[in-house]
Amino acid sequence: MLFSKSGPRVVAVLEEVACTYGLFQTLFVDHGPEYMSKALEAWAQRHGVTLACSRSGIPTDNPFIEAFNARFREECLNQHWFVSIEEAQMTIEA
Repeated sequence: MLFSKSGPRVVAVLEEVACTYGLFQTLFVDHGPEYMSKALEAWAQRHGVTLACSRSGIPTDNPFIEAFNARFREECLNQHWFVSIEEAQMTIEA
Protein backbone atom coordinates (compact mmCIF):
# COMPACT_ATOMS: atom_id res chain seq x y z
CA MET A 1 0.00 0.00 0.00
CA LEU A 2 1.05 3.57 -0.66
CA PHE A 3 1.36 6.30 1.93
CA SER A 4 -1.33 8.90 1.39
CA LYS A 5 -2.06 12.10 3.31
CA SER A 6 -5.71 11.85 2.30
CA GLY A 7 -6.13 8.29 3.61
CA PRO A 8 -6.64 9.47 7.21
CA ARG A 9 -9.35 11.87 5.99
CA VAL A 10 -11.16 8.95 4.33
CA VAL A 11 -10.90 7.01 7.59
CA ALA A 12 -12.36 9.96 9.53
CA VAL A 13 -15.35 10.09 7.17
CA LEU A 14 -15.83 6.33 7.41
CA GLU A 15 -15.86 6.58 11.21
CA GLU A 16 -18.65 9.17 10.99
CA VAL A 17 -20.59 7.06 8.48
CA ALA A 18 -20.17 3.96 10.66
CA CYS A 19 -21.58 5.83 13.68
CA THR A 20 -24.66 6.82 11.70
CA TYR A 21 -25.28 3.78 9.51
CA GLY A 22 -23.13 1.02 10.99
CA LEU A 23 -20.29 -0.87 9.40
CA PHE A 24 -20.50 -2.61 6.07
CA GLN A 25 -19.03 -5.98 5.24
CA THR A 26 -17.29 -4.88 2.05
CA LEU A 27 -16.08 -1.50 0.89
CA PHE A 28 -15.60 -1.15 -2.87
CA VAL A 29 -12.79 1.26 -3.73
CA ASP A 30 -10.90 2.36 -6.80
CA HIS A 31 -7.16 2.82 -7.11
CA GLY A 32 -6.99 6.43 -5.93
CA PRO A 33 -4.20 7.11 -3.42
CA GLU A 34 -6.73 7.89 -0.69
CA TYR A 35 -8.19 4.40 -1.09
CA MET A 36 -4.89 2.57 -1.44
CA SER A 37 -3.51 3.82 1.85
CA LYS A 38 -2.10 2.21 4.97
CA ALA A 39 -4.61 4.17 7.05
CA LEU A 40 -7.61 2.74 5.19
CA GLU A 41 -6.17 -0.76 5.16
CA ALA A 42 -5.58 -0.62 8.94
CA TRP A 43 -9.09 0.76 9.56
CA ALA A 44 -10.67 -1.99 7.49
CA GLN A 45 -8.68 -4.69 9.27
CA ARG A 46 -9.59 -3.29 12.73
CA HIS A 47 -13.29 -3.30 11.85
CA GLY A 48 -13.41 -6.54 9.88
CA VAL A 49 -14.31 -4.76 6.65
CA THR A 50 -13.12 -6.28 3.38
CA LEU A 51 -11.65 -3.87 0.83
CA ALA A 52 -12.60 -4.81 -2.72
CA CYS A 53 -10.65 -2.93 -5.38
CA SER A 54 -11.98 -2.37 -8.84
CA ARG A 55 -9.74 -3.40 -11.68
CA SER A 56 -7.86 -0.42 -13.05
CA GLY A 57 -9.42 0.86 -16.27
CA ILE A 58 -12.56 -1.32 -15.96
CA PRO A 59 -15.49 1.06 -15.27
CA THR A 60 -18.01 -1.78 -15.30
CA ASP A 61 -16.50 -3.05 -12.04
CA ASN A 62 -18.36 -0.28 -10.25
CA PRO A 63 -21.30 0.81 -12.42
CA PHE A 64 -23.06 2.59 -9.53
CA ILE A 65 -20.26 5.11 -8.99
CA GLU A 66 -19.75 5.50 -12.72
CA ALA A 67 -23.45 6.33 -13.12
CA PHE A 68 -23.31 8.71 -10.12
CA ASN A 69 -20.20 10.45 -11.50
CA ALA A 70 -21.88 10.95 -14.89
CA ARG A 71 -25.05 12.39 -13.34
CA PHE A 72 -23.09 14.56 -10.89
CA ARG A 73 -20.96 15.98 -13.70
CA GLU A 74 -24.01 16.61 -15.92
CA GLU A 75 -26.34 18.03 -13.25
CA CYS A 76 -23.84 19.94 -11.10
CA LEU A 77 -20.29 20.36 -12.32
CA ASN A 78 -21.24 21.28 -15.90
CA GLN A 79 -23.81 23.79 -14.59
CA HIS A 80 -21.58 25.81 -12.23
CA TRP A 81 -18.26 27.63 -12.19
CA PHE A 82 -16.68 27.56 -8.75
CA VAL A 83 -14.39 30.33 -7.55
CA SER A 84 -13.21 28.42 -4.47
CA ILE A 85 -13.40 25.05 -2.79
CA GLU A 86 -15.68 26.58 -0.17
CA GLU A 87 -18.13 27.77 -2.83
CA ALA A 88 -18.10 24.31 -4.45
CA GLN A 89 -18.77 22.64 -1.09
CA MET A 90 -21.68 24.98 -0.32
CA THR A 91 -23.24 24.52 -3.77
CA ILE A 92 -22.83 20.75 -3.74
CA GLU A 93 -24.24 20.42 -0.21
CA ALA A 94 -27.24 22.55 -1.22
